[in-house]
Amino acid sequence: MPDEPNHLSWGAERLWEQLQPLMPGVSVEVVARADSTNSQLIDRARMFSGRRDQPVTVPGVLDLHDEDERSPHGRRTGDTHPCLLVAEQQTRGRGRHGRHWQSSAGASLTFSLSLALAPRDWSGLSLAVGVALAEALEAAGGSGPAIGLKWPNDLWLMDGPGRGRKLGGVLIETVMVGTRRMAIVGVGLNVLPQATRELSTGYACLQERQPGITAPMALHQVARPLAEALLAFERDGFAAFADRFAQRDLLRGQAVTTTLQHLPEGIADGVGTDGALRVRQGSGPEAEVHLVSSGDVSVRLR
Repeated sequence: MPDEPNHLSWGAERLWEQLQPLMPGVSVEVVARADSTNSQLIDRARMFSGRRDQPVTVPGVLDLHDEDERSPHGRRTGDTHPCLLVAEQQTRGRGRHGRHWQSSAGASLTFSLSLALAPRDWSGLSLAVGVALAEALEAAGGSGPAIGLKWPNDLWLMDGPGRGRKLGGVLIETVMVGTRRMAIVGVGLNVLPQATRELSTGYACLQERQPGITAPMALHQVARPLAEALLAFERDGFAAFADRFAQRDLLRGQAVTTTLQHLPEGIADGVGTDGALRVRQGSGPEAEVHLVSSGDVSVRLR
């Protein structure tokens, strides 16, 4: 038996009732422990695709040349049905660039939502997800710091302009199943205070805004808005979220550094129509604006 008691009440049936009208055939699963909810759902998608070596990509870096008409023998009609998978504890949670995401039972909310999506353009999806999560958490009430968004996939509690601490993160991966592409949207949120290793981004938790909140309460606040946002993104793309992201853009107007050799530093200047980060170098008529897509680049406040 795991050391952590599996005593949380998640209300999975109520979640299913909220999500089923939006995503017919959705399943809601809660497990006490998993290595990574994203990894679990990716493994399922690969199994359903009939190819366990099916490439896993991130939006904007899609491997589209392999989208053929083949389907595995015995493929079930429901194998691209959506799934919400929640783990009370993740033992090998992942962030961008393979970074470890700390998770402990009850103190964190870790879940992934998989569904087949076919937007015209995948660019800006992580920003749209961040907008949906931030708006849902603030709409649930409470007071305290506003929730800002750090390009391309982090939620922060704001302590001032360009200052804050990391509240959560988003990891989006995709994999082909037959002729459809499954998006696996992983979310990690800090719910309770924790004794953690010192983080360069600082540590923030939802209880700073909503005293008494639990991981299941947070999940019920964000699950349906997240599903609605994904469907809106599929229909309308990042344009439907651009203005709302701008209102929460942590980096805008701040000095930043990047891991790009040709762009070691600059001033963040919002995002483009496709969600790419605009970084300005120089000033006046000599200023140059560079567009940075997420890929493998890392951007930090200077």
